[in-house]
Amino acid sequence: MIQAIVFLPLLAALVAGLGQRVIGNVPSKIITTGALFASCALSWPIFLSFVAGTGEASVTPVLHWVQSGALQFNWELRVDTLTAVMLVVVTTVSALVHLYSWGYMAEDPDQPRFFAYLSLFTFAMLMLVTANNLVQMFFGWEGVGLASYLLIGFWYKKPSANAAAIKAFVVNRVGDLGFMLGIFGTFLVFGTVSIPAILDAAPGMAGTTIGFLGMRLDTMTVLCLLLFIGAMGKSAQLGLHTWLPDAMEGPTPVSALIHAATMVTAGVFMVCRLSPMFEAAPVALGVVTFVGAATCLFAATVGTTQWDIKRVIAYSTCSQLGYMFFAAGVGAYGAAMFHLFTHAFFKALLFLGAGSVIHAMHHEQDMRYYGALRKHIPLTYWAMMAGTLAITGVGIAGVAGFAGFYSKDGILEAAFASGGGGVIAFWVGIFAALLTSFYSWRLVFLTFHGKPRWEQSEHIQHAVHDDHGHGHDDHAHHHQAHGDGTAGYHPHESPLSMLIPLVVLSLGAVFAGILFHHQFIYPEEGAAFWKGSLFFDEHLMHAAHEVPLWVKWMPFTVMAIGLFLAWNSYIRDTSLPAKFVAQFKLLHRFLYNKWYFDELYDILFVKPAFAIGRFFWKRGDEGTIDRFGPDGAAALVEGGTRLAVRLQSGYVYGYAFVMLLGLVGLASWAMVNFL
Repeated sequence: MIQAIVFLPLLAALVAGLGQRVIGNVPSKIITTGALFASCALSWPIFLSFVAGTGEASVTPVLHWVQSGALQFNWELRVDTLTAVMLVVVTTVSALVHLYSWGYMAEDPDQPRFFAYLSLFTFAMLMLVTANNLVQMFFGWEGVGLASYLLIGFWYKKPSANAAAIKAFVVNRVGDLGFMLGIFGTFLVFGTVSIPAILDAAPGMAGTTIGFLGMRLDTMTVLCLLLFIGAMGKSAQLGLHTWLPDAMEGPTPVSALIHAATMVTAGVFMVCRLSPMFEAAPVALGVVTFVGAATCLFAATVGTTQWDIKRVIAYSTCSQLGYMFFAAGVGAYGAAMFHLFTHAFFKALLFLGAGSVIHAMHHEQDMRYYGALRKHIPLTYWAMMAGTLAITGVGIAGVAGFAGFYSKDGILEAAFASGGGGVIAFWVGIFAALLTSFYSWRLVFLTFHGKPRWEQSEHIQHAVHDDHGHGHDDHAHHHQAHGDGTAGYHPHESPLSMLIPLVVLSLGAVFAGILFHHQFIYPEEGAAFWKGSLFFDEHLMHAAHEVPLWVKWMPFTVMAIGLFLAWNSYIRDTSLPAKFVAQFKLLHRFLYNKWYFDELYDILFVKPAFAIGRFFWKRGDEGTIDRFGPDGAAALVEGGTRLAVRLQSGYVYGYAFVMLLGLVGLASWAMVNFL
């Protein structure tokens, strides 16, 4: 069964990608989408068996892979609770994204290539989560990197898409260097790349030292920090996050797939899979906590200022990943995976809902040109409401709530219960929750409420002209007839292929938390559910459920404050945002420009790299190697050829003169040598 789950997407990708000219658009879509729904249907029974307590961990061999001295490992598919969680997340979201893309990409001429890339992406992620050794995990790790490069740059004729794809690829190479060094170091220390063997031996390595960069350092701290650098790149943590917002240049279904269930969650999964290693490195866990909390705060502050609907959700992803990492940093790995699980549903829902809005608004992505859409695209509106209620954590402690209420509150309670740096992470998370509520409800109010602002959009006006061929007077007539500032334009609900995934994901955003929170984060149920697939601290989970009542109510309180601030600023008095910007220009500029990370990196790395490259190109390559190498040799041959051409004049007296010179020279030589 596990072989079918993993390899069906690969087979579909090969058929659609290599046979696209033979089988055409529709068969390619049917094959890839059918393969993903088959993988999804096979994944859920595995997950539910672990939920019911009947599932057992297993390892399925595929083939012998590498045998070189001490380095020996096979290609094996590992299935345990942690894998089962990732299987349903990856296959469910990917299957729904495939179906959604039928409508969203209906007019694209390269649909088979797009669906092949989606399926290839899914196969690589499935390889990552079923890995039984670090090299196999790295294979999937690089596979999702390659597929994300292809998908982000899918519209390769668009310069910004090419730039975003290259940026994602390069930034992830930085993180992957750390991951590779971590794998090398782990093999050096443990003598194996087998994950079960490494995790069994990890506690015994606590307190030992290793030579690194000319110093003797704690072995497990060095290894875990190197591995975490890889996670920072893949999961867009502060410092290696800059690729994530630019990835929005790809088609919206790509954004949902990358940001909800696949690439960005790989780092969280890796840390949880290797959690016994991290438990033997308290310093590394402190770094994970700090970086996660800092990322959570950074992305939430930036999200409050953005206008592009997809960028707001992208920074929201970055912030939610910060929650997952600081949960892992305080030892609440179950809570981190629970938030990963619920986040997959509501974040995919938000991205696909945003895609439905963009589809309705003729690819306009600026929320300043939306407004009053709830009456025109009601199903999309209610789906986005479900996603917003989930991400903001709406719920009542001890009663019920949406998916994010259970998972995010579980993280915050565990952070508070852990004490020390966890308490700081708790307060950072609380402030980020307030900002999350503000920018999430800001998105809803700007998009679906208030007055329509469509006539200010060039995209909409071009669409009206193209669709109806109306002149200026015709538009004026429609504006007068409708009286709503829409210039005669009527947003339309998305096709059924786009709406079905929204409905399914809405169910996940509403019920995923209430159905599964006992298994993921409750002490006794959690230990039985995870079955050793990650480090589960029952004492911490007990303490998390016994925190003071004000800690439990704090997330709901800040959610309500954020909701009120957004309503007050974008519904009751729409002049307040402009007044705030005028009052705090420097702060707004700082946040709007994303803390100037891109500009800083441009000064520190990009421009020096180009300068060095230009120096070696002009002075090294052209000025030295080419000048004295191939270009110099060619110039010498060319000069000799010109001389030969002059000598070969074709006149007899010229040849006779040369012959005479030769005879004189020969006679002179003979006289000198024989006399």
